[in-house]
Amino acid sequence: MTTSFADLGVARPLIAVLAERGITEPFPIQCETLPDTLAGRDVLGRGKTGSGKTLAFSLPLVSRLAGATRRASRPSGLVLAPTRELATQITATLAPLAAAHDLTVTTIFGGVPQQRQVRALKDGADIVVACPGRLEDLMKQRLITLDAVQITVIDEADHMADLGFLPGVTRILAATPAGGQRLLFSATLDNGVDKLVKRFLRNEVLHSVDSPESHVPDMTHHVFHVAGPQDKKDLVHRLAAGTGRRILFMRTKHHARKMAKQLTEAGIPSVDLHGNLSQPARDRNLAAFSSGEVRVLVATDIAARGVHVDDIELVVHIDPPAEHKAYLHRSGRTARAGSAGDVVTVVLPEQRRDTQTLLRRAGIRVSPIEVTADSPAVHAVAGEVAPRRAPEPRPVAANRPAAQPRSGGASRRRPRRGSAHGDRRGRQRV
Repeated sequence: MTTSFADLGVARPLIAVLAERGITEPFPIQCETLPDTLAGRDVLGRGKTGSGKTLAFSLPLVSRLAGATRRASRPSGLVLAPTRELATQITATLAPLAAAHDLTVTTIFGGVPQQRQVRALKDGADIVVACPGRLEDLMKQRLITLDAVQITVIDEADHMADLGFLPGVTRILAATPAGGQRLLFSATLDNGVDKLVKRFLRNEVLHSVDSPESHVPDMTHHVFHVAGPQDKKDLVHRLAAGTGRRILFMRTKHHARKMAKQLTEAGIPSVDLHGNLSQPARDRNLAAFSSGEVRVLVATDIAARGVHVDDIELVVHIDPPAEHKAYLHRSGRTARAGSAGDVVTVVLPEQRRDTQTLLRRAGIRVSPIEVTADSPAVHAVAGEVAPRRAPEPRPVAANRPAAQPRSGGASRRRPRRGSAHGDRRGRQRV
């Protein structure tokens, strides 16, 4: 017999919102955690990426805050997330559920001016989804107070630890009422996450739907060995040229930007996603990928968590990641919510031993094959080649009028460095 959201205690207005989005049956982690979270218990939920953790904490968060008193700059619910992308995705899931109970949600993260965020807090946001850095900044400015928080959620706690955020998370949790409900979701309990659990969760219930090393049955892994850099480049272009959505992962921001540019110039429209982009640029590129305007996203590990886009059919590790957890999280961008997907790791000769060790630690058993861009195995994974699209021409700057000479015909001379007229920074020397 199939368990329904109603069986788990979810209220009808929220079930209606889920049905509008085509969500009618709960995932295992939701079945496991919802009875306890809805009852007010502290819960530690452990599950792999793509397992449905966002809904697992969003439903009880909204249900238990229904009817809460709205206060300016004093939210009733708090969700902590490690990255801007994940915070944005959580808000997108939470907002329609919250609206069903007349609750408001706002998102707080760095990289953008804080005025709009402060205004939303003053208007009385009921639930705040925040990255630790900007939240602490606002706390220090006394623009937000956490003494009215009834429920605190920490999402991707292990990634918080990987990024060095646990000291900030600890200070934030200490500012919330000790008697509040706390929900912590994580794929693993290492790197200090266990210390958070021991200090802040009371009589917690652990629900673990799978081990950190488990992978999705509908995800097919491939390891493609190439002879050298040119073969690798040709292979990547072939893998990127398919008709469906795909994410290509690279180690560095510079190489991600360069690869996106190369692919676009080759007729494969692509966008990049990495830490050097401004928030508006991140949002714009991710929106282009989500809408299907472009089919290829070239990203660093910033996209390994928090990018939840439907129907990503292929993930390519152009650069194998440094450790096995990153491999699993990158790979988890495909084969989500019951869909199938492929994962390809491209390996140069000097990377073979390290990649073999990485895959063994990730629990992935796959036989590598030697390929070129024209190999049948590559065509089978990459699929049909999409029509090439010429890159859009760059806007040409308007012609500037020629500089007019000074009266008397004297030309303008740049002041010498260190002269009394000014130095390179535009300040007079005294």
